[in-house]
Amino acid sequence: MQISDLPYTDPGVPDARTGSRFLLWLGRNQLGGQLRSFAWGLLHFSSVMALPFAVGYAVQAVVDRSGGRLALAGIFLALTGVTIALGDTMLHRTAVTNWITAAARVQQLLARKTAELGSALTRRVAAGEVVAVSTGDVEKIGWFVEALSRFLAAAMTVVLVCVALAVYQPALALVVVIGVPVLALGVLPLLPKATQLADVQREKAGKATELAADTVAGLRVLRGIGGEELFLTRYREASQEVRRAAVRSARMWAWISAVQILLPGLLLVGIVWYGIGLVRDGRIQVGELVAVYSAVMLLTYPLRHFEEIAMAYSFSRPSARRAARVLGIQRTTEGSGTVPDEVPQGDLYDPVTGLLAPSGRFTAVVCGDPDEAGRLAERLGGHPALDEPVASVRLGGTPLDELPLETARAAVLVQDKDPVLLSGTLSELLDVPASGKVTPEEALDAAECGDVLDALAQAALDDDPMQAPITERGRSLSGGQRQRLALARSLVTDPEVLVLDEPTSAVDSHTEARIADGLRTLRAGRTTVVLTSSPLLLDRAERVVLVHEGEVAAAGLHHDLVHSEPRYRAIVTRETEEEQALRDDGDERAFAEGSYQHAYETEESA
Repeated sequence: MQISDLPYTDPGVPDARTGSRFLLWLGRNQLGGQLRSFAWGLLHFSSVMALPFAVGYAVQAVVDRSGGRLALAGIFLALTGVTIALGDTMLHRTAVTNWITAAARVQQLLARKTAELGSALTRRVAAGEVVAVSTGDVEKIGWFVEALSRFLAAAMTVVLVCVALAVYQPALALVVVIGVPVLALGVLPLLPKATQLADVQREKAGKATELAADTVAGLRVLRGIGGEELFLTRYREASQEVRRAAVRSARMWAWISAVQILLPGLLLVGIVWYGIGLVRDGRIQVGELVAVYSAVMLLTYPLRHFEEIAMAYSFSRPSARRAARVLGIQRTTEGSGTVPDEVPQGDLYDPVTGLLAPSGRFTAVVCGDPDEAGRLAERLGGHPALDEPVASVRLGGTPLDELPLETARAAVLVQDKDPVLLSGTLSELLDVPASGKVTPEEALDAAECGDVLDALAQAALDDDPMQAPITERGRSLSGGQRQRLALARSLVTDPEVLVLDEPTSAVDSHTEARIADGLRTLRAGRTTVVLTSSPLLLDRAERVVLVHEGEVAAAGLHHDLVHSEPRYRAIVTRETEEEQALRDDGDERAFAEGSYQHAYETEESA
């Protein structure tokens, strides 16, 4: 796999049981790139380590006053320089390719998992952790994959050099053979502590990233309740913990680096001291001493990769563990595709609550608990809570979990309470998979986006609101404007079943009334389910269902339920103690007028 071939057609099915297994799986899938990097690394390191022998041969040629051997040494040095440059260039090329392709594979896996789970993912994993995994953690994982082949090439080179020294100069080779393993393994006692400190640093950095992402996402709300300083203090404390953990980790790695400088220095001193004695006794030549000394000195180059692989593994292990935790989350329903992948038609039925939304009709659902309403909306879309296996919702008698995932998503579209607007132009925002029967203009008109278009036209260069830029999450827009644009996006798709969770909670009552009329008109003949407690929307619905304590408690028209069902009335009209007293006294007319007035005042203030 080359960088130009990205993205992967299929990134594969990862082994997400543990972080170490995930790294092993990733390495196996990068085997071809690893072998190429290993081969070029072996050429590069071997060429570097051939320099001392050529230099030693040249020095001995000078001592012996042999011009022929000196010329031969010069030719060998020139060839070695060429292979060093070639090996280094290709090693860097293949290693970086391994890094980028591994990171791309992990990002594709995370994107696929996010699309598969939808909003259910953030109920199991914080949004900030998902961001941390897909950014910083992906780089750490790619670093380990990239460093692995260079380490293996360096280790093989060290073994080959020791064997060559044993053949070239047995008298000094014994010192080298004993000293090199000490150099390679001398830092091992420090690695567990260094790895532990690195794990702590990564965990604290991940939590700080989560806190920052969640704070930014809720900044508008924090400003509204005056909580900015509280969360700023929390992030300041979290960032200081990260700094202290990073300093402790860096201090340990500094000790490791110091050991890797000290031990080779001691070995070189020992070789020079012992070698001078051998030269004085006539047992070895000066050129041989120079060759062995230079070889041991240059061995510090491949040996540095021992430290790097240890550092890369210690940093990538917690990152891989977090990635495996996200990738290991499974849907309670797999969308196995046991039925034909045609979009079914018919009534939408939830066996958990007993809710029935007749085909082609506008159904409104009232829940006293907003969290229960959110869970119901997700379940209707085929996204039940991950830790609550339940019977599948049926569309036209077909369980959604027996449909292929793409077909189920096309059949039922769910817009939750807080829909996300991606950055780009308005035209790009509305460029979504759709039936083509609803134009963007019709959707924008039904969602009452006229004032939004006027505001966007002022920000556009050519006064075309469709080309006006929208910032990430639509932060430049008000809550009501974001909500209406999200509704227009949902209407453009024109799905078989559209589920809307409080789609007008941030707009005023006059706009809400027009949206209710537009929604009913545009979705005529299509199944629409709206979870709301707004009297304006409920009054336009063809069927209203009350869900109380997890099951259907009543069904009918809004006007009938508000008079006959006390629980429905309490939710919809926000019944106060005064209204309760009026109703208890039997003044039904005064109660009704008071409840409706209170409801409309509440909507107006919202």
